[in-house]
Amino acid sequence: MSIILGIDYGKKRTGIAVTDPLKIIASSFQTIETKLLIDFLRKFVEQNNVDSIVIGLPRQKDHSFSDIENEIQIFISKLKKILPNLKIFRHDERYTSKMAKKIILNVKTKKSLRMKKELVDSVSATIILQSYLEKKNKS
Repeated sequence: MSIILGIDYGKKRTGIAVTDPLKIIASSFQTIETKLLIDFLRKFVEQNNVDSIVIGLPRQKDHSFSDIENEIQIFISKLKKILPNLKIFRHDERYTSKMAKKIILNVKTKKSLRMKKELVDSVSATIILQSYLEKKNKS
């Protein structure tokens, strides 16, 4: 059985989430420096049965794209070249960072852990992926 990766792409760091083999639950996986992301994904996909990737689609309240969208498009082009058989989907990521911070605050964690931006990135990726799964299962 295959899995799906979720990505919350950032200029410095990128959060990564994965599904279970039944593609029901998204779980936070890790945060990686964005400059290392392509190599990480190539190796991860080679070693695991990944059939698709869901990448956050950054939009503003007025539905216009955020500034980082151009960088994401460049990343997607590179990804398609090195992993041409991998399906790539986009999913709205509005408010995921705010939701992630709220989730982290609601969980009784140490303050030092709550302050780590890496945790917010991986939880945001989890929210993007879980939201994608729920929308996909409804249709």
